[in-house]
Amino acid sequence: MDRYPTARDMTLARRPDHPVYCFRPDVLKEDAGEFLRLFPGTAAYAVKTNPEPLILRTIAEAGFRAFDVASPAEFEAAREALPDSALFYMHPVKAQSDIRLALETYGIRALALDHEDEVAKILRIVRALDLDPAEITLFVRLATRGHAAYELSKKFGAAPKHAVELLGRIENIGFRSGLTFHVGSQVEDLSTYERALATAAWVRGRAEADIAALDIGGGFPARYGHDPKRRAPPPRPPLADLLGDILTEVEEWGLDDLPLIAEPGRVIVARSLSVVVRVLLRKGQRLYINDGIWSSLSDAWTGKITLPARLITDPARRRRKRSNGSKLEAFRVCGATCDSVDILTRPFWLPETVDTGDWIEIGHIGAYSLSLRTRFNGFYPDTFVSVDTPFEEDTSGEEAFAAIEGAGETL
Repeated sequence: MDRYPTARDMTLARRPDHPVYCFRPDVLKEDAGEFLRLFPGTAAYAVKTNPEPLILRTIAEAGFRAFDVASPAEFEAAREALPDSALFYMHPVKAQSDIRLALETYGIRALALDHEDEVAKILRIVRALDLDPAEITLFVRLATRGHAAYELSKKFGAAPKHAVELLGRIENIGFRSGLTFHVGSQVEDLSTYERALATAAWVRGRAEADIAALDIGGGFPARYGHDPKRRAPPPRPPLADLLGDILTEVEEWGLDDLPLIAEPGRVIVARSLSVVVRVLLRKGQRLYINDGIWSSLSDAWTGKITLPARLITDPARRRRKRSNGSKLEAFRVCGATCDSVDILTRPFWLPETVDTGDWIEIGHIGAYSLSLRTRFNGFYPDTFVSVDTPFEEDTSGEEAFAAIEGAGETL
């Protein structure tokens, strides 16, 4: 993989006409290592967040020994990155063939569920393989409610009384019992964890089962950007403070005697990738770029997350003649496909001189950008380079349209 000091250096050297991903392995190792230092239990990286082999290998190099997986493809990807890794199969609804593959081929012994039919599926496979149920932990996923950029309580989760019943059924069969919840992705209301832990304590106190472990899921927020023309959101607490508050709540709810598991995703990989895109056309206050919502920028479509970005001008092109070249203006950004839906929800604030042929570096796209990209219309970015300088520390580009949360100023 080619290596450059900054994304600007790469851009001016290669003059790419297609999107280029700028991977920052040192940033990924730093963020992964920080989580491992601060969390006292088992940290299982959520493979769905970014399953690229170079990402998984780097996370393993940083010290991760466990992965949260949801499908046979993720089983394989995790074991390819780290052959002896522990796999937690935390998708609550599974095909029987996938359950068999997990138990028989990959030796997975931790699975999540939220319904008695899932217990029956797993039991059939366990009996067919002549496995000892006592070697397998079934985690009952609890329904939770709270505020997050992407709320995950509508599709999965057992109500508290139902969870008590499930735990009793699991215990009677002979499986080990666990509790788990997932408060959402990019959590906005940190009291959501407290409410989820309160539910777990309530269920534990009423279940006739010995709880073997507690999985607190993911949701740990990553740093993104904010529109400089809008009121800045409250700064997100440092990871050390957030995990400290969660662990305090675990203790106060009497759950600190349980082994803990977490499934970090965004907070680990968000900062490790940016993408350099090219302006294919400027049409008034619209910019047409060679990426979009069907490729790397699905987060920029939902409107729930503001991605930070900076302009990299083409020095070989003549600038538009304007009265004040440093003035920032709002530009509507349109993606590369012929789909008229392919328009980013929030504008990019860029110097008014931005023009056809310039480039834009969009930062902090490590989470879900690669796992959600499609081949729609035949567009599929897949070029990677290594970059040394973290996006938020790079001063070589021009002014950014969005300030990094907590940075105190526009890049």
